[in-house]
Amino acid sequence: MGTYNLPRNVKGEGRILFIFSVKALLYTVIGGAIGAIFYFIFNLIEMRFVGIIFVAIFALIGFLIGTFKMPESNAFSITKKTGGENIDDVIKRYIEFKLQKNKIYVYQDTKNNVEEETKDE
Repeated sequence: MGTYNLPRNVKGEGRILFIFSVKALLYTVIGGAIGAIFYFIFNLIEMRFVGIIFVAIFALIGFLIGTFKMPESNAFSITKKTGGENIDDVIKRYIEFKLQKNKIYVYQDTKNNVEEETKDE
């Protein structure tokens, strides 16, 4: 008799503590580090609880950026164009776009003559 490979669910095997993937854990730590700056500022004026809230909020924002994807919706132009992509990839592309001085090049082919338009945003 032959040997058959049975398919199995491997979705959760690359995760740490069941909810954190490596990328989500990294973004959570970065967000918590940013929140820790606010914690030390509020700790100086003896408002530790407010500082802890800032750490939790920034860590949650980091987790959301590292975990979730952009929703697919036709309501907004950004969700129409980037629906289903990771949020961190969208943010990285936006930063790269801003570093290129906001230039969008549109090429139009009119009767075999290629024209180039530049649009500044």
